Amino acid sequence: MKFARLGTMGDEIPVVVDGDSTYDLTSLTPDLDGAFWAADGVARTRAALASGDLTEVAGAANLRVGSAVPRPHKIVCIGLNYREHAEETGAAIPAEPVVFMKDPMTLVGPFDDVLIPRNSSKTDWEVELGVVIGKTARYLSVDEDPLAYVAGYAVSHDVSEREFQLERGGQWDKGKSCETFNPFGPYVVPADEVADPQALGLRLSVNGTSRQDGTTATMIFSVAHVIRYLSQFMVLYPGDIINTGTPAGVALGIEGNPYLRDGDVVELEIDGLGSARQEMVQA
Repeated sequence: MKFARLGTMGDEIPVVVDGDSTYDLTSLTPDLDGAFWAADGVARTRAALASGDLTEVAGAANLRVGSAVPRPHKIVCIGLNYREHAEETGAAIPAEPVVFMKDPMTLVGPFDDVLIPRNSSKTDWEVELGVVIGKTARYLSVDEDPLAYVAGYAVSHDVSEREFQLERGGQWDKGKSCETFNPFGPYVVPADEVADPQALGLRLSVNGTSRQDGTTATMIFSVAHVIRYLSQFMVLYPGDIINTGTPAGVALGIEGNPYLRDGDVVELEIDGLGSARQEMVQA
């Protein structure tokens, strides 16, 4: 079972993909928002599928795939969370998670174009495991299981402009929050259908050339650690997204720095969570 949003931008409908069939979820919820996850939307959807209460979407394969969730309260990102990625960028291995925020307005569909910002020369790629929060998390203790607060997982592309991020005042957010800089999806896979979030392969290619090929097993800080850690500093609300970091292989760390240009095509995938494809277009 996989959750998605189909339709033209700004007019997507929530759906559930079950086997080869896609079903309309608007009888259960107007969208895959925080209210849906918080109200046990996964269990309600399973019950509706079992009882045959959902209507199949005609021509689903021909509809645009939107961001797998609508815009949340916040997107929280973890930087330098893979040792080899930290090393390739010349950064020290962090003793605690490196946290920054990304504008929720950056969310777009997994097959939408990504706009290279005006005056950009260093737009970079980053495939990441995206975590969708399913219930409110605050001050989680060592006795609580942080993964119990996860609604599901998705493919997330944390596009970055390295000059804006690293050379324009030392504030990461402005290199991460450019328009279209977070394609998300195609699906949210429920947490209980992902056996181990620390055993997922992540891959990304540019114009057919493999650039990233890693595994979440090599994260410095696990998904559970990150959720518990963040809950000490901010409230995580249902529908919020956490981007958990990227493995080695970004343009910043490659000799010659082959940053993205107009017309480049990026393809990315995570085991069990689907694949995505975006073309770069000059803004």
